Amino acid sequence: MNTQQVMRRNIIRAGRHNDDIDGNSSDTSVASTVGTEATAEDETMKPHDFEEKVTKKKKGSRRMRRRRSYSAPARFRKRENLIENHFNVDRDPNARVVVLPGLPKHEKDFARDSHDFFNLVALIPLVVLNLMNWDREKFKRGNKIEDAWTGDWFDMFFQITVLYFVIDLAWILVLPRSVNSPGTIIKHHVATLLYLLVPFKYPEYRWFMGACMIVEMNTWFLIARRVFNKQGFPPWIIDLPFLFSIRVKLISVFFYLTWIGTRCILYPLLWFEFYDIWGRLSEETGTVFNLFAFVLSLHTVFVLLNLKWTYDLIMSKMRWWRKLKKNGEKQELSKGL
Repeated sequence: MNTQQVMRRNIIRAGRHNDDIDGNSSDTSVASTVGTEATAEDETMKPHDFEEKVTKKKKGSRRMRRRRSYSAPARFRKRENLIENHFNVDRDPNARVVVLPGLPKHEKDFARDSHDFFNLVALIPLVVLNLMNWDREKFKRGNKIEDAWTGDWFDMFFQITVLYFVIDLAWILVLPRSVNSPGTIIKHHVATLLYLLVPFKYPEYRWFMGACMIVEMNTWFLIARRVFNKQGFPPWIIDLPFLFSIRVKLISVFFYLTWIGTRCILYPLLWFEFYDIWGRLSEETGTVFNLFAFVLSLHTVFVLLNLKWTYDLIMSKMRWWRKLKKNGEKQELSKGL
């Protein structure tokens, strides 16, 4: 055995030894393959060239493994939150969300578009029937929320509401790709259906169902922003067709008005109403574990989520405005709403 053959054998053994230390079976198989597939070309190859050949094969194997590691199943990928689903966003150097002007662009997608169309149609009678159960004059006189509830159309309102959530829940279970976050929406719908058991069993608390369901007005405008502006135009730019411009501006204005009115004001106020009712029931029943303990706990989650989404939205827009100011760019703050 000549000197070159001895050096080649030592290189192969060293490669196998390093692979054993790393605990990497794939690299070991590469070294073994190099050793067993010695050809006539390898016999005439210089030791330095032979060593480079082994190193390149091992590096190529590592690159292949890295590429495969990125193809993890979708369920293991990071989930997007509400801001990333419904706003045009970017990331700053610290990986924080920044809301950009305009809306996300949406290509044609039959599953998503058909589900959006169903919601835009189904939510209209739900919202209208809800409003028909309230006496607006009592609101003007400063009465409590529950005093303004008439319940004249409650039976039909309750039936339409349950039907809507059951159909929408079944739709998402059968076709989960019709929404961005099927898991979150499924949990929300299940919790809402449990919520609806309270006004069904206890007529004196039917008003709180109507109060909570007012938030569906904001849901309608949230979906309408996407459906009627698939191109993702910022609502406040001036070079849009007149009718299109009026439509997207009105939807944007009412979206933010209903967001603030229901998610930031009404829901926290309802929390205090529910807390008072829970306190009265605790004194009457002699235990804190009563019906409104469940209602209060669930409503607390909804309030915290709404406040978190509002905080995320405000902070992400502030990052964008600070970025414009830092770069010396002039742009109206209303752009991108």
